[in-house]
Amino acid sequence: MPPFGWPPEPRGQVTAPTPSVSPHPLRAALRLGRGRRVVRDFSRLKLDFGTEGLRLDVADLGLGGRWVSIAFKDENHGAFSRVELNAIVDGPEGPEATGLSERAFGHGRFTWLGRLPAGTTALTLTPMLGEQGLSIAEFTVTVRSRLALVGRAALRRPVITGQALFWRAVGKRVRSQHRLARALVPSGLTAYDTWVRHFDTLSEADRARIAAEVAQWRDAPLISVVMPVYNPGPKVLEEALRSVRGQLYPHWELCIADDASTDPAVPRLLARAAAEDPRIRVERRPENGHIAAATNTALGLARGAYVAFMDHDDVLPAHALYEVAKAIRREPELDLIYSDEDKIDAEGRRFEPHFKGDWNPELLYGQNYLNHLTVVRRSLVEAVGRLRPGFEGSQDHDLLLRLSDRLDPGRVRHLPVILYHWRTAIGSGTFSDAFLARAEAARLKALEELVARRGWPHRVERGPLGFNRLVRALPDPAPRVSVIIPTKDRAELLRVVLDGLLTRTDYPDIEIVVVDNGSTEPSAKALLEESATDPRVRVLARPGPFNFSGLSNDGAAAASGPLLLFLNNDIEVVEPGWMTEMAAIAVEPEVGAVGAKLSYPDGTLQHGGVVLGVGGVAGHSHPDIGPDDPGYFGRMVISQEVSAVTGACLMMRREVFEAVGRFDAERLAVAFNDIDLCLRVRKAGYRVIWTPHAALTHHESKSRGKEDTPEKRARFEAEVATMTERWGPELRNDPYYNPNLARAKALFRLW
Repeated sequence: MPPFGWPPEPRGQVTAPTPSVSPHPLRAALRLGRGRRVVRDFSRLKLDFGTEGLRLDVADLGLGGRWVSIAFKDENHGAFSRVELNAIVDGPEGPEATGLSERAFGHGRFTWLGRLPAGTTALTLTPMLGEQGLSIAEFTVTVRSRLALVGRAALRRPVITGQALFWRAVGKRVRSQHRLARALVPSGLTAYDTWVRHFDTLSEADRARIAAEVAQWRDAPLISVVMPVYNPGPKVLEEALRSVRGQLYPHWELCIADDASTDPAVPRLLARAAAEDPRIRVERRPENGHIAAATNTALGLARGAYVAFMDHDDVLPAHALYEVAKAIRREPELDLIYSDEDKIDAEGRRFEPHFKGDWNPELLYGQNYLNHLTVVRRSLVEAVGRLRPGFEGSQDHDLLLRLSDRLDPGRVRHLPVILYHWRTAIGSGTFSDAFLARAEAARLKALEELVARRGWPHRVERGPLGFNRLVRALPDPAPRVSVIIPTKDRAELLRVVLDGLLTRTDYPDIEIVVVDNGSTEPSAKALLEESATDPRVRVLARPGPFNFSGLSNDGAAAASGPLLLFLNNDIEVVEPGWMTEMAAIAVEPEVGAVGAKLSYPDGTLQHGGVVLGVGGVAGHSHPDIGPDDPGYFGRMVISQEVSAVTGACLMMRREVFEAVGRFDAERLAVAFNDIDLCLRVRKAGYRVIWTPHAALTHHESKSRGKEDTPEKRARFEAEVATMTERWGPELRNDPYYNPNLARAKALFRLW
């Protein structure tokens, strides 16, 4: 399958559908001043708007085709912009929008620098990530001198600047513009503590803004923080209590159950805290019952509609409950809210941030990726029977799995903000320090009980690194899998994949449809003739220009099985059970597509699922990590839901393939057809699953070559434009990645 992302040479900006935005009542009467600066007549006013967005008219300023910088401050404070910035051009078929990917510079400030499209008439700001109200301040547009920009770029990145000047000299204007834009981008931050300082540290202005906002709320929800306590170090317990009392959101109660602590300093400290703040309520248990029983005692004290779970040695940042309450007020029907988190050491230094994806029940089977901060509607916790003794060490995971039986995905919300600091210092008294084996057994038991509750015929076993693995059972008899392989020449590759399917795969019912795209090499012709003698193999002749979508569609039409497996001719089978794993997932009614773990011949990872927006359109998750690397928080050893999987090895039910319209052979002949298909599958309400337990070797794109001719580049550009036009908002916000993470590559890093 063709590689994802942009071609090696950066190209022009891609247009997307015009956002539906209403004019702001203060329509931007910007005027071009002397010199380089564009001055606005509302310089000290904030731009407040809701879901409809904001349009700023700049038609009379002559900004089209000029180099400008656009800067603004998102007063909601964040490491990522909560608005999509676009330039609007009135084209022959109506307004067209060009996305302007702004760069974060810390403390809520964002800047875009580049050349606006010719004919730009307006700038629009459209809320992203479900935001229903935004406040943008200090919005400025500055016209930049090309000569000054070249000078700045030369100081910053002289080699790339030289390339920009060369391409300009030979008349390649677009190529030159993109080289110059790259040279102007400042170097990124290099450490998590630097990121924290720029993007996750509240200023006094932030605190004042939050306090003023909360003071205006008339329907502020009461949040009950439940905390089981057993013999923590007094200093860390005091710090935990102080972090709750220091919340900028005042409508909370802290419900503490002291699980018969033997250190006399603990009950004294708790009693003093309760006396000082009436929002703190403490009950001392007569005997030690461990964390589940203690948490249930704390739950018995709760009066709020929502409960937040907190350990006795951890820390909440000052805005944690404010962010939760804001989400609840925005969506009052929410049942479960969870956030990102990091860890703190004995000195309070923050490290190892966990930037999570949105609701992912498949991933939850394997690990409790939600963890902290988790906030649940209290009535739902009561309905499932609270926490269960006997699951100590994985009691939270067990609770979440039982909650998942009742949860509507639309009532679950992930907040991509770090709202919890998890203490890892040895001796802090965490309940699970000495019970790792017991916690692992409890995690397995929790998933086994979920399987039993749902009446599934599946089994549960210990997976890599001790995570759960759900092993699905195939129907009896197993449905036929029709393998569709587009190919041309390269007999040495095709022979390997056919041999792997016919002799090294243990699936009981396989049909192979080889779609020959006009092979001319004698060895390839001989292999096709030889293969056709096997009753399990059919050869379909389809000469003509290479069109992966068309070839795959033709192969699917000729196949007879209810399960279709689209497979590249450069795949090598390395273990016998891979197809069984994929088929057992693909037959599930709610699953629309399944992908496998593909590695290069040297063992490094080639495909671990697809992340939208990476490199422009989409890119492989965890590219090039080593064979023993489990990935970001174990993601590459656990089955999970993803936005898309590669067509190099993609299985789906025929009924789903036909229902969503098959591959797009007209506009996506070579690139991104698999991404487009998976997005249509998800839009139709199905899930896309990637499993590491179907592992193959991929000799990527050896039979097709690179995008190295003008014709191929033109075709690729058209396919990029199709994807951006069709899926622009989705490409900006992959629900299974995280907006804080970098998108140059899907490395799950900040930079």
